[in-house]
Amino acid sequence: MNTSIMWFRRDLRLADNPALLDAVTAGDGRVLGLFVLDPLLWDRSGDRRRGHLAASLRSLSAAMNGRLVVRTGDPAAVVPAVAAEADVASVHIAADYAPYGERRDQEVEGALSCLLVRTGSPYAIAPGRVRNQQGNSYLVFTPYFKAWQAHGWRGPVAAPSKVTWVRADSDELPDSDVDGAGEQAALKQWHAYLDTVREYADHRDRPDLDSTSRMSIPLKYGEIHPRTMLSELSRLRSDGAQAYARELAWREFCADLLARNPDAAWKPLRSEFERMQYDEPDEQFDAWCAGRTGFPLVDAGMRQLAESGFMHNRVRMVVASFLVKDLHIHWKHGARWFMQSLRDGDIASNSLNWQWVAGCGADASPYFRVFNPVGQGLKFDPDGAYVRRWVPQLRHLDGKAAHEPWKHGGAEGYPEPIVDHAEARLEALRRYEAIR
Repeated sequence: MNTSIMWFRRDLRLADNPALLDAVTAGDGRVLGLFVLDPLLWDRSGDRRRGHLAASLRSLSAAMNGRLVVRTGDPAAVVPAVAAEADVASVHIAADYAPYGERRDQEVEGALSCLLVRTGSPYAIAPGRVRNQQGNSYLVFTPYFKAWQAHGWRGPVAAPSKVTWVRADSDELPDSDVDGAGEQAALKQWHAYLDTVREYADHRDRPDLDSTSRMSIPLKYGEIHPRTMLSELSRLRSDGAQAYARELAWREFCADLLARNPDAAWKPLRSEFERMQYDEPDEQFDAWCAGRTGFPLVDAGMRQLAESGFMHNRVRMVVASFLVKDLHIHWKHGARWFMQSLRDGDIASNSLNWQWVAGCGADASPYFRVFNPVGQGLKFDPDGAYVRRWVPQLRHLDGKAAHEPWKHGGAEGYPEPIVDHAEARLEALRRYEAIR
């Protein structure tokens, strides 16, 4: 009897999974579902990402009647070995466009004695598909977004109606105490959020309202596909739904940039920034990591990250700007800290968003746009609720006072600001002028 392998990676779901449908067809309904626990990726992930991945794998295995096969090791050795054991004619995957993923898949393909079949990707439109009239890729988001919309995407596909999941020896699934992971949890979370997405355009920058979807986490693991989300957003007629779709396009823009510029994971897209003068990480970097800079919005964000593995997007921009332009530390150090700490850590979104804030990426924020951490707090957390939630030393301060404790007698156990923001801003601009 025919058998195929579905090698799951960033697509830990059964619905809207074209690669799985191809595997079912190729195997006449008999599919060995495989996940390779790659030590290179596992060891570089923080506890939050490992915990969510483990919980998501457990959910996927349960949906497969407990027959998900997990093997630990180098995929270039593991996948061919499993393919030989099961005597399959094809291994099916969704294409991976990240630098490491693309290299890994090429190595696996070279080691296999059967076909490696790529179908679909983690994106509505795969990187490299959206091009301008000259056939080149975009470096500016707005024209990319318009072309992305004009290109369009296929509708979501249903889960296979009948699959015989083939048994094979499997390693133990990793332990996890994470709740709310997996395909069904992702769909439940998304459908609940759709009831409030109309407010997204107005509230997306307000960390105190906790009004964002947090779907970046299910998207990271492929517990839901963006086509599914876009299909349901298209039925809604609101500014919020349109703004949300634009953010999904930004995610795909980042993936497109990284696919064409693999070094952008850790090197600036704008080469002149190679000459930028940065300071080495020191005790101020440690204070930033620990949420003890003396700037309440920055500290609230970093403490939210440490405690939950998540940070509101507006606050991510503020803490990134503070590291690069107030502390004058290279963005790559912040990007690595985020990748270790975030539950939704995605190399393309993480690195390219850091580059946006640092002014060295494509369509980047102008370098002279230096976020004032106090002003950002007063504007986007106007009553101080977000700060008081994550910085308990400031809970005795009412309203806006939480953003400027030094004006209200300070707070026991809370540090003084570690830099003078006005002076730090001028120094950042001086260093920028030196590379222009």
